[in-house]
Amino acid sequence: MKSLTIFGVICILVLSSCNREPKPIEYGSEGCHFCSMTIVDKQHAAQFMTKKGRSYAFDATECMINYLRDVEPETVAMYRVNNYTDPGVFVDATTATYLISENIPSPMGAFLTAFANEDEANRAQVSNSGTLYTWTELEEKFEKDNPF
Repeated sequence: MKSLTIFGVICILVLSSCNREPKPIEYGSEGCHFCSMTIVDKQHAAQFMTKKGRSYAFDATECMINYLRDVEPETVAMYRVNNYTDPGVFVDATTATYLISENIPSPMGAFLTAFANEDEANRAQVSNSGTLYTWTELEEKFEKDNPF
Protein backbone atom coordinates (compact mmCIF):
# COMPACT_ATOMS: atom_id res chain seq x y z
CA MET A 1 0.00 0.00 0.00
CA LYS A 2 2.85 2.38 0.87
CA SER A 3 4.51 1.84 -2.54
CA LEU A 4 1.20 2.59 -4.29
CA THR A 5 0.95 5.90 -2.39
CA ILE A 6 4.52 6.84 -3.28
CA PHE A 7 3.87 5.96 -6.92
CA GLY A 8 0.75 8.16 -6.88
CA VAL A 9 2.63 11.11 -5.45
CA ILE A 10 5.40 10.73 -8.04
CA CYS A 11 2.82 10.62 -10.86
CA ILE A 12 1.16 13.80 -9.60
CA LEU A 13 4.50 15.60 -9.36
CA VAL A 14 5.52 14.53 -12.86
CA LEU A 15 2.20 15.54 -14.38
CA SER A 16 2.11 18.90 -12.60
CA SER A 17 5.66 19.71 -13.77
CA CYS A 18 4.67 19.27 -17.42
CA ASN A 19 3.06 22.69 -17.75
CA ARG A 20 2.54 23.48 -21.43
CA GLU A 21 1.98 27.20 -20.88
CA PRO A 22 4.77 29.74 -20.43
CA LYS A 23 4.89 31.46 -17.08
CA PRO A 24 3.18 34.86 -17.09
CA ILE A 25 5.42 37.89 -17.59
CA GLU A 26 5.75 39.98 -14.46
CA TYR A 27 5.41 43.42 -16.07
CA GLY A 28 7.31 46.09 -14.19
CA SER A 29 9.66 43.70 -12.39
CA GLU A 30 10.89 41.05 -14.85
CA GLY A 31 13.92 41.76 -17.03
CA CYS A 32 14.33 41.04 -20.73
CA HIS A 33 16.48 37.96 -21.41
CA PHE A 34 18.25 39.79 -24.25
CA CYS A 35 18.82 43.39 -23.15
CA SER A 36 18.01 43.17 -19.41
CA MET A 37 15.60 46.13 -19.55
CA THR A 38 12.57 45.83 -17.28
CA ILE A 39 9.54 44.62 -19.24
CA VAL A 40 6.77 47.20 -18.89
CA ASP A 41 5.18 47.55 -22.34
CA LYS A 42 2.16 45.24 -22.69
CA GLN A 43 1.89 46.06 -26.40
CA HIS A 44 5.35 44.92 -27.46
CA ALA A 45 6.50 42.18 -25.06
CA ALA A 46 7.37 38.75 -26.44
CA GLN A 47 8.08 35.32 -25.06
CA PHE A 48 9.07 31.83 -26.06
CA MET A 49 8.97 28.55 -24.22
CA THR A 50 11.27 25.59 -24.75
CA LYS A 51 10.04 22.03 -25.09
CA LYS A 52 11.44 21.44 -21.61
CA GLY A 53 9.07 24.12 -20.27
CA ARG A 54 11.48 27.00 -19.65
CA SER A 55 10.08 30.46 -20.46
CA TYR A 56 12.10 33.39 -21.79
CA ALA A 57 10.55 36.87 -21.71
CA PHE A 58 11.51 39.95 -23.74
CA ASP A 59 10.58 43.61 -23.68
CA ALA A 60 10.22 43.67 -27.47
CA THR A 61 9.85 41.28 -30.39
CA GLU A 62 13.18 42.45 -31.79
CA CYS A 63 14.90 41.33 -28.57
CA MET A 64 13.34 37.87 -28.87
CA ILE A 65 14.39 37.53 -32.52
CA ASN A 66 17.95 38.57 -31.70
CA TYR A 67 18.10 36.16 -28.75
CA LEU A 68 16.81 33.34 -30.94
CA ARG A 69 19.92 33.54 -33.13
CA ASP A 70 21.66 31.42 -30.49
CA VAL A 71 18.76 29.00 -29.88
CA GLU A 72 18.18 25.77 -31.81
CA PRO A 73 14.67 26.09 -33.34
CA GLU A 74 13.84 22.45 -32.63
CA THR A 75 14.12 23.16 -28.87
CA VAL A 76 11.32 25.75 -28.93
CA ALA A 77 7.75 24.72 -28.11
CA MET A 78 6.08 28.08 -28.80
CA TYR A 79 6.73 31.69 -29.69
CA ARG A 80 4.36 34.40 -28.44
CA VAL A 81 4.05 38.15 -28.93
CA ASN A 82 1.75 40.75 -27.42
CA ASN A 83 -1.08 41.78 -29.70
CA TYR A 84 -0.71 45.55 -30.11
CA THR A 85 -4.46 46.12 -30.32
CA ASP A 86 -5.16 44.02 -27.20
CA PRO A 87 -2.37 44.92 -24.72
CA GLY A 88 -1.16 42.10 -22.50
CA VAL A 89 -2.78 39.41 -24.64
CA PHE A 90 -0.36 37.03 -26.33
CA VAL A 91 -0.80 35.57 -29.80
CA ASP A 92 1.18 32.96 -31.68
CA ALA A 93 4.22 34.79 -33.05
CA THR A 94 4.45 32.48 -36.07
CA THR A 95 0.95 33.42 -37.27
CA ALA A 96 0.97 37.11 -36.26
CA THR A 97 1.44 39.88 -38.79
CA TYR A 98 4.10 42.50 -38.09
CA LEU A 99 4.31 46.17 -38.98
CA ILE A 100 7.49 48.19 -38.99
CA SER A 101 6.38 51.82 -38.86
CA GLU A 102 8.29 54.80 -37.52
CA ASN A 103 4.95 56.10 -36.28
CA ILE A 104 4.64 53.28 -33.69
CA PRO A 105 7.68 53.23 -31.41
CA SER A 106 8.73 49.95 -29.80
CA PRO A 107 10.91 49.62 -26.65
CA MET A 108 14.17 48.93 -28.49
CA GLY A 109 13.71 51.35 -31.37
CA ALA A 110 12.99 48.89 -34.18
CA PHE A 111 9.45 50.29 -34.61
CA LEU A 112 8.32 46.67 -34.75
CA THR A 113 4.76 45.87 -33.71
CA ALA A 114 2.84 42.57 -33.75
CA PHE A 115 -0.83 42.13 -34.61
CA ALA A 116 -3.00 39.07 -34.12
CA ASN A 117 -3.98 39.01 -37.79
CA GLU A 118 -3.39 40.65 -41.12
CA ASP A 119 -6.61 42.71 -40.99
CA GLU A 120 -5.51 44.45 -37.78
CA ALA A 121 -2.06 45.06 -39.23
CA ASN A 122 -3.52 46.46 -42.46
CA ARG A 123 -5.69 48.93 -40.50
CA ALA A 124 -2.64 50.07 -38.50
CA GLN A 125 -0.62 50.40 -41.70
CA VAL A 126 -3.24 52.66 -43.29
CA SER A 127 -3.04 55.15 -40.43
CA ASN A 128 0.68 54.77 -39.63
CA SER A 129 2.34 53.74 -42.93
CA GLY A 130 5.19 51.23 -42.80
CA THR A 131 5.85 47.73 -44.10
CA LEU A 132 4.08 44.47 -43.21
CA TYR A 133 5.90 41.20 -42.54
CA THR A 134 5.09 37.60 -41.73
CA TRP A 135 7.11 35.78 -39.05
CA THR A 136 9.29 34.13 -41.73
CA GLU A 137 9.88 37.42 -43.55
CA LEU A 138 10.75 39.11 -40.26
CA GLU A 139 13.27 36.40 -39.35
CA GLU A 140 14.87 36.77 -42.79
CA LYS A 141 14.99 40.57 -42.45
CA PHE A 142 16.71 40.36 -39.06
CA GLU A 143 19.12 37.72 -40.34
CA LYS A 144 19.98 39.76 -43.43
CA ASP A 145 19.90 43.31 -42.08
CA ASN A 146 21.01 42.57 -38.51
CA PRO A 147 19.48 45.90 -37.43
CA PHE A 148 20.37 45.50 -33.74
